[in-house]
Amino acid sequence: MEFPTVAATVGAILIIAQQIFMMITGTHRGTVSIGVGVGDDKQLERKMRRHGNLAENAAIFIVVLGFAEMLTGGTLITTGLGVAFLIARISHAVAFSSLSGSHGQENSARIFALCRLFGALGTGLSGIILGLYLLYLLAS
Repeated sequence: MEFPTVAATVGAILIIAQQIFMMITGTHRGTVSIGVGVGDDKQLERKMRRHGNLAENAAIFIVVLGFAEMLTGGTLITTGLGVAFLIARISHAVAFSSLSGSHGQENSARIFALCRLFGALGTGLSGIILGLYLLYLLAS
């Protein structure tokens, strides 16, 4: 059984992003003196959602990607799914870099809405495909 280098690489990139988002959110909290929750601060809400959504999705994806990679020794499929997930998470982060992307402000730029859509769909589809792939590997 080989070490899951694809999952480890994707995980390394995601934890760096996660920690950056955490520091940005924490710094904003300190600036506006909001310890818990978001108050009426939409910027804090946006930053918190960007950080939290990555936390909700990344950990389980990396674990399952690692399982699939350990079973196969790494394949184009595991690499492709890892890259697809990273691209989706980057797209989501771009969308949530603006209130236009997170809150759908009037006059919002379409690019942020498209990034949010692509990020959500890419995250969901890569996770579903990965889960089905792991089930297939286990049944084989």
